[in-house]
Amino acid sequence: MTKPPGSLGVLEDVAAQLAGIAGTCPPPLPEPATVAVFAGDHGVHAQGVTPWPQEVTAQMVANFLAGGAVVNAFAAGLGARVVVVDVGVAATLEATPALLDRKVRRGTADLAVGPAMTLDEACRAVESGIEVATALAADGSGCLVTGDMGIANTTASAALVCAFTGATPASATGRGTGIDDPTLARKVEVVSRAVARVPSRPTTPAAALAVLAEVGGLEHAGLAGFVLGAAAARVPVLLDGAIAGSAALVAAVLCPTAMEYALAGHTSVEPGHAVALEALGLRPLLGLDLRLGEGTGALLALPLVQSAARALRDVATFDSAGVTEKN
Repeated sequence: MTKPPGSLGVLEDVAAQLAGIAGTCPPPLPEPATVAVFAGDHGVHAQGVTPWPQEVTAQMVANFLAGGAVVNAFAAGLGARVVVVDVGVAATLEATPALLDRKVRRGTADLAVGPAMTLDEACRAVESGIEVATALAADGSGCLVTGDMGIANTTASAALVCAFTGATPASATGRGTGIDDPTLARKVEVVSRAVARVPSRPTTPAAALAVLAEVGGLEHAGLAGFVLGAAAARVPVLLDGAIAGSAALVAAVLCPTAMEYALAGHTSVEPGHAVALEALGLRPLLGLDLRLGEGTGALLALPLVQSAARALRDVATFDSAGVTEKN
């Protein structure tokens, strides 16, 4: 290519990864993109780990479907599609074409006092994510983007990060939607209680699913499956923030090679996210101190991923352009 070797930095690594995913160079452009917002509620909300009422989950799903959320605004500017996957919202949602009903149960149980869900429920949620990714890829999506919605879901994320990496609850638990110090202390204590019930660093698929069922969320399970489904379809999957990062830890144990198809869009201010990305060996493309979720950070990184593919496809070589290479 008509540029000094290495001069595009990380984008060259992204380009090579995209070519590997597709099995051809240049790879197809990773477009159109589809954001799948996996939504679920959490029984741990009863522990007072967030000041936001639980009904906000369903209200925000309605906002996504009406096109009024930040993820919708970002997606519109990029020509990306947004779908919502209901894997566990604790409400009955009105059917629309953009809502995929994959409800496993109406919210998880309280992970602070016992298993968040049964093993069967966790497996069904993972399978729903695989099915959604498979269908979207078959429908022509060239890049799959993770999104999430679930009041109190950063508590489950912190528990997953601690369980899968060995991080301490104090180092992996953040302020989520902006909680105060007393609420953060309560959240850390809740995560500590949950993590104490599970083995650290599960290494087998059976153990990973058991930990997911014990301390995870339904949207985490769905996202783990979404990563697996994208890999099986040989479509790049662009990960968003803390929820996606913790879900990817599960996917990485279920099928380690699936992570070869994943790219980290950004690193959020939730401390557990950086811990998860380091454990996964993923380098985030952006660092903008985001903490919204929904898929917003991943969408902001999408043009970088697409530019990496365009460089391989459109930039002339020294020979074709008649440019003299260095001695």
